[in-house]
Amino acid sequence: MERLNAGIAQGVQEWGNPEHQHEQTDDDPDAPLTLLEYGDYECPFCAEAQPRIKQVRQLLGPGLLFAYRHFPLTQIHPHALDAAIAAEAAGAQGRFWEMHDALFTHQDHLAPRDLLVLAGGIGLDLEEFADDLTHRRFQDRVRRDFLSGVRSGVNGTPTFFINGVRHNGGWDLESLLDGIRSAL
Repeated sequence: MERLNAGIAQGVQEWGNPEHQHEQTDDDPDAPLTLLEYGDYECPFCAEAQPRIKQVRQLLGPGLLFAYRHFPLTQIHPHALDAAIAAEAAGAQGRFWEMHDALFTHQDHLAPRDLLVLAGGIGLDLEEFADDLTHRRFQDRVRRDFLSGVRSGVNGTPTFFINGVRHNGGWDLESLLDGIRSAL
């Protein structure tokens, strides 16, 4: 048990690690509350959780830092890794969150040609985006997120951490808010 707790602490504490300075967030890094999600773009449960996360973010405003880390479950979701790479490629063009939302909205259409359509729909430079996908430019970044999750005890998606502590409750709005309240 002690070894498990040490692994969880190591994975979550990587927040400040230089490898995770790319953390996907658009909130205030000094916010008193942190909600970290490990997710998979092909996971139906992650897609179902997204509207609740948006509600939590709206309710808590600048007092909450929300961050997303990739945890593609490639054995059951064959397009999850490519989708995560696509999100990072969009992030390189300043459009991570737009692609994030598009991937969840269209999660039944994540083949490479579909990713190009989504990229065009959010106004990305398609030549640069296609080159990033072809050369899997952001695969190492996705792998770092995944390994961070493994070290933190993540074994499914979505998995949430609130202020560095794993949230073992549900991911409906009330359960997430209860978890946040208990972290205060």
